[in-house]
Amino acid sequence: MGNNLRGNNHRVLLVDDEPDILELLELALRKMGLEVDSASCVSGALERLAKRRYDLCLTDMRMPDGDGLQVVQHIVQHHLDVPVAVITAHGNMENAVNVLKAGAFDYLAKPVSLDQLRALVKSALTLPSADATPDRGLLGSSPAMQKVRELIERVARSQAPVHITGESGSGKELAARLIVQSGSRGDKPVIAVNCGAIPETLMESEFFGYRKGAFTGADKDRDGFFQAADGGTLFLDEVADLPLTMQVKLLRAIQEKRVRKVGATAEDAVDVRIISATHRDLAELVQQGKFRQDLYYRLNVIQIQMPSLRELREDIAAIAQQALERLRAGAPVRFSDEALRALQAYDFPGNVRELENVVERALALCSGGTITAEDLQLAPIAQARSAPVELGDKCPLPEYLDRVERQALLEALQRTGFNRTAAAKLLGLTFRTMRYRMERLGIKDAHGGSDAD
Repeated sequence: MGNNLRGNNHRVLLVDDEPDILELLELALRKMGLEVDSASCVSGALERLAKRRYDLCLTDMRMPDGDGLQVVQHIVQHHLDVPVAVITAHGNMENAVNVLKAGAFDYLAKPVSLDQLRALVKSALTLPSADATPDRGLLGSSPAMQKVRELIERVARSQAPVHITGESGSGKELAARLIVQSGSRGDKPVIAVNCGAIPETLMESEFFGYRKGAFTGADKDRDGFFQAADGGTLFLDEVADLPLTMQVKLLRAIQEKRVRKVGATAEDAVDVRIISATHRDLAELVQQGKFRQDLYYRLNVIQIQMPSLRELREDIAAIAQQALERLRAGAPVRFSDEALRALQAYDFPGNVRELENVVERALALCSGGTITAEDLQLAPIAQARSAPVELGDKCPLPEYLDRVERQALLEALQRTGFNRTAAAKLLGLTFRTMRYRMERLGIKDAHGGSDAD
């Protein structure tokens, strides 16, 4: 869609008590080919909304008879299906977060940038219809999974930051993809970043890009993650692994919607929706001083909690069957009733990722076209976890802890075919931590080396 939207009969409601700002915004929107109505107070805005349908409402925060939050709440409570954005005071992120949580589509900070205004309008006017539903990539009929799917459908229509929590392997990245696919940015760039896999010294240049000559080896200008995701979505996986110094810079980029390349003097405007995820408890990390509170509130505007597989026992058979259908490549293989019962009884600390690995291994081991409980190889693992340990076995304590850690690492590596990246995720570790612990305990990969990915 170009800057000119003429011919589409889109109508925008502007709400602001400052005549100069109202005139400037109205002029900019009319140049985009939009029809514009205006109101100078909350009551006037509500009267307009009662008489006519609008494709977008843009309201100031402070007005003589109330604030923009009341306009947002009215639209949400009356199910008017009007994307609403709020103009907030420069740097007042508390207001921005409050209106996003109340149901606003997006916000603009004063002084309003016309480039950001145009980007917001284009995004708002390409929202999916109210009955659009996300791809049913998340299987399951349990109440917990139905709640997740419904929440994904709702947040896909917003531009508010989303934070996805849940244990390793519970489908956080899949949920992020479904949010993107179901929203107005579905055909725009999606840049996924594993925050735990980037060396701290390279983070700023990776996120924001750099100019030629900014440092040794910078032989040309290069865009960062933010520039690459411009107009689309930036997915920050394992966001809890960001060092504090980078958290400050990320916060400013999200608040200002502008980034500066390393070595540059000017900033670039960026239009990026942020979706973050981690298996760790960010609120607890905030209490420990390991994660900035202001960044936590900025990322955690809308939270989606992915349920563990232990909470979806009634769905395990369907998820396992889907994995089998995908992996068997047309071969006539099925689960025995006993195998399905064993899967439903198992706790799956690695969640869906572990389930898929179990199915893949069982498919390789089975014979006669039937996967049995023995093919799943679940019992030895469960027994190892539940076996009592005598006090004498725990002394000396350092040696005992090393044995436990070594057993946990080897178990995760075996389940993932000695893929260290997947094993690290299974254990809730960063890749660097996984590599360090393997080296410290002398664990080699399946081929005898220590550097298998």
